[in-house]
Amino acid sequence: MNYIYENDLIYIDVEKSEIPWLKIFTKENYKEFCHCPQNVKNEIWSKLDIIEKEMIEYFNPEKINIASFGNYVPHVHFHIMARFKQDSYFPEPMWGKKQREPSLVLPSFEEFYMNLKNKL
Repeated sequence: MNYIYENDLIYIDVEKSEIPWLKIFTKENYKEFCHCPQNVKNEIWSKLDIIEKEMIEYFNPEKINIASFGNYVPHVHFHIMARFKQDSYFPEPMWGKKQREPSLVLPSFEEFYMNLKNKL
């Protein structure tokens, strides 16, 4: 796989979407966050913090959504999404009912991912 970031504990993947959307997964298959060792938890929070701050600075979203459900994929992972009033689902979750056709004009996702790689 070609991830945006990877180390011995976690990897970060891009979810293809109209909005900037990244997912942080643990390398080991832990079912619940409480099952993760402290060093894995620290690594997740550290990268999540960087991603959230970089999304805010680069995209200037209305809100950052962070989610961890894992009902379909029972493996610890977090979704980090930059949300905008003009995205298709806002204010609903991205898994919710579509509200409109998107009218987003955003800076380059690829440039954001390249810049982010250098900070992770």
